[in-house]
Amino acid sequence: MRVAVFSTKPYDRQFLLAANAQVGHEFLFFEPRLNYTTASLAQSCPAVCVFVNDELDERTLNRLFDQGTCLIALRCAGFNNVDLAAAARLGMTVVRVPAYSPYAVAEHTVGLILGLNRKFHRAHNRVREGNFALDGLLGFDLHGRTAGIIGTGKIGQVTAKILSGFGMDLLVYDPYPNPAMEELGARYVTLPELLGQSDIVSLHCPLTPETYHLIDAQALAAMQPGAMLINTSRGALVDAEAAIEALKSGQLGSLGLDVYEEEADIFFEDLSGRVIQDDVFARLLTFPNVLITGHQAFFTQEALRAIADTTLRNITAFEEGGGCEGETPDSLRAAGVLVEPRR
Repeated sequence: MRVAVFSTKPYDRQFLLAANAQVGHEFLFFEPRLNYTTASLAQSCPAVCVFVNDELDERTLNRLFDQGTCLIALRCAGFNNVDLAAAARLGMTVVRVPAYSPYAVAEHTVGLILGLNRKFHRAHNRVREGNFALDGLLGFDLHGRTAGIIGTGKIGQVTAKILSGFGMDLLVYDPYPNPAMEELGARYVTLPELLGQSDIVSLHCPLTPETYHLIDAQALAAMQPGAMLINTSRGALVDAEAAIEALKSGQLGSLGLDVYEEEADIFFEDLSGRVIQDDVFARLLTFPNVLITGHQAFFTQEALRAIADTTLRNITAFEEGGGCEGETPDSLRAAGVLVEPRR
């Protein structure tokens, strides 16, 4: 099958070509993100392969459909950037990678926690300048503290398991409880309870209309004063402007982000020679108690290999008329839409 791959980086090409070696699909790699303007690059391609910041709104999907595209293959777990209702009306199939490496994201999450708590980023810069003073680097023991995990799917579960190894108490919130969490000693509570009792709050839920700005000014005010907030899920779960106000007042003690609501024009690019135009993001960078990474939590060899393998299996299964690992009756049903394949 002829596949147009958008938002391509060297590592995407490397792992997709390796997975394709025994399959033989025809890949056309494009660096630009997919949107209405760039959709013309996929002319005569039955499939497009896209990532988290590609824009598959109704206009773009209509254009792809008119050009002969019938398969949207997401090489990620989230599908909030796809107009699922429009895809369903067009009869386009949407597939994704429902799981690749929960360990990659969970381990990065804990890395952000440790980095913020023990201020590794600040200590590293000091030592490089010959400053070995410890003032301002005081942390706290994770042992005996309370971690609140919002979203108890595979990534939330692995994060909880790691944090339990530090001896942390675990509070969790999810509309769909996971029995494995209780086996770890975690306790399901309401969201207000979790926010009010947790020293560290970590987000591991998808972006849906219900979770948009889940952490807003009201939620931040409900947190323990000085608590830590970590987001390695989707940027729009957190109202960044409200987080800035909470940081300024001291209500929010520290903030770790691997995602950002307006990241599409920032992340995955080298902007070191330019002025960042996003004033909110630029403001976040000025806080000493904020640690930001550029959507790299997923970025391990194991995860990229799994993403490529599942994506190739999905494309091959569609071409052969079979089922796809990530084709969602189940996952899209959770979003209220069922996308049926067009045969």
